[in-house]
Amino acid sequence: METSADRLGQQEMGERLLSPRQLADYLNVPLATLYAWRYHDEGPPGFRVGKHVRYRWNDVQVWVQDQLETVRPPRS
Repeated sequence: METSADRLGQQEMGERLLSPRQLADYLNVPLATLYAWRYHDEGPPGFRVGKHVRYRWNDVQVWVQDQLETVRPPRS
């Protein structure tokens, strides 16, 4: 059974902010690739916090799922 602490932990993880380096490590791509994607409006959506770029974990998960659906045709 899910507790309120479990739900809070899931919510906090979903709202977690990743730095470009953390995201590049997670996706196993060079940091330069991540910046190139951002420059060309590709890749997961990011935003600025002051002078720093950050990515919301939920947005990253949605983007990864979209990539999987684009690469892999739906099963019939």
